Amino acid sequence: MRVMVFDYGAGNLHSLLKALASPGVEVITETDPARIVDAHALVLPGVGAFGAAAARLAPARERVREALEDGLPCLGICLGMQLLFDESEEGAGAGLGAIPGRVTRLRARRVPHIGWNSVDDACDPLLARVALTTAYYANGYVCRPLDRNCVRAWSTHEHDRFAAVVRRGNTMGVQFHPEKSSTAGIAFMRAFLEEARS
Repeated sequence: MRVMVFDYGAGNLHSLLKALASPGVEVITETDPARIVDAHALVLPGVGAFGAAAARLAPARERVREALEDGLPCLGICLGMQLLFDESEEGAGAGLGAIPGRVTRLRARRVPHIGWNSVDDACDPLLARVALTTAYYANGYVCRPLDRNCVRAWSTHEHDRFAAVVRRGNTMGVQFHPEKSSTAGIAFMRAFLEEARS
């Protein structure tokens, strides 16, 4: 199984690549957005800023969006989840629009939101399989989907309740960092890969 991790050129992907590595899985980093769909699964990592990452995706935005609509399994992590949406207050540029909605700044006094927080009201089979109830966050912006039915779990920072997990078909986004969320986070990523393989 070939898993493509899109490298926006923004930071260290070591912990993510290590967490994805498992028997029978070939993990490849790719900087060319036109080539990231040439895999069995796509991972959009959580390091960087929306504007710069959207600019890196722009040359192949429609091709990537079409691949997601055709069923390519995709896991967007933190910034990667935000790129699945239409646009962000954080920076200029268009997201993939795979999940309709906007990304807005957290409505809280303490921003960014950094540290462990609960993952509430989970209703996705992957979350149930690994009993992921808390996770590690590092975000100042959150996703506001137009269709709340795509939200598979929630979290709250101060008084702002936001989507912790979204899913539309085989496209899934998590606002937290599973690669930094201990054993349950790693188990979640392995479960995603198993689902993608099937």
